[in-house]
Amino acid sequence: MRLFDPHIHMTSRTTDDYEAMYAAGVRAVVEPSFWLGQPRTSVASFLDYFDSLLGWEPFRAAQYGIAHHCTLALNPKEANDPRCVPVLDELPRYLVKDQVVAVGEIGYDSMTPAEDTALAAQLQLAADHGLPALVHTPHRDKLAGLRRTLDVVRESALPADRVLVDHLNETTVKEAKDSGCWLGFSVYPDTKMDEARMVAILEIHGPDKVLVNSAADWGRSDPLKTRRVADAMLAAGFDEDTVDLVLWRNPVAFYSLSGRLDLTVADPAGTHEGNSILRGGE
Repeated sequence: MRLFDPHIHMTSRTTDDYEAMYAAGVRAVVEPSFWLGQPRTSVASFLDYFDSLLGWEPFRAAQYGIAHHCTLALNPKEANDPRCVPVLDELPRYLVKDQVVAVGEIGYDSMTPAEDTALAAQLQLAADHGLPALVHTPHRDKLAGLRRTLDVVRESALPADRVLVDHLNETTVKEAKDSGCWLGFSVYPDTKMDEARMVAILEIHGPDKVLVNSAADWGRSDPLKTRRVADAMLAAGFDEDTVDLVLWRNPVAFYSLSGRLDLTVADPAGTHEGNSILRGGE
C-alpha cells in the first residue's frame, strides 16, 4: 500500500515518526507552513522557517525514504499580527522554489478583515506563480467560514479547480464539492474528523477529488492517520483501487498542478549544511 499525506507538519514530529510512517506505507508528504504555537515577532523568523521547509526537512525525510514538498504562505492566524504581514512581500522569491507545490496554508482563522486581505493577496500570488492553493477553513463557524472562503475564491484570478479546501466535515462537504474545489479532510484523534466519519463521507459523496490528511503537528495528533483511514476503507468494503485513488493518486493529481511534484526520493547520503540527523555519531 502506498500512501501520500498531503498535509502534515513534520517540523513538529520526530524521526521516529518518519520511520513509523514509512513502515505504514507513507512514501510522500506535503508540509504546509503554519502557526508554530509561539507567536513570531518578525519576518526574519518566517524566512528561517521557510528555509528549513526547503532544506533541512526534505533532507530529514529522505533519510527514511519519503519524498517531501512544502507549501508556503502567511498563515491565517498570524495574518492578524502587523509584525508578520510584511512577509507577503518576501513570498514571491520563495514561491519560485522547486520544492514549493502550492501557496498555503491560507484562509481563515477568526474571519477578520486582515484575514480577508491576506487571503485575497495570496490567491493572487498563487495565480501569478502558476501554483494551486491550499486553503484552511476555520475550526469555528465552519459553514460560514467555508462560504466566505468560496466567495473570495470566486472573486480571485485562481480557478476553483486549483484550490484545495481543507479541514472539511459533514457540514461543509456538499457546498465545497459543488464549488468545484478539491476536498481536504484532516483526521485527528479527538477533534476534526475520525476514521469512521471519513469513511461515511466517502460512502455518501464518493472519492473524486478527495484528499485525506493527518495534519499532525505539535498538538495531540497521529501521523499514521492516513494508514488508519486506508484500513478503515478496506474494512468498510472499498476496494484497493479506491483506497489508492484517495490516498495516493488524488494528492498526486492536485499537487502536480504546480508542475513541480517530484516523487523521487533524494539521496539520503551526506549531510545538510554540514549537519546529519545523527547525534553523537562519527
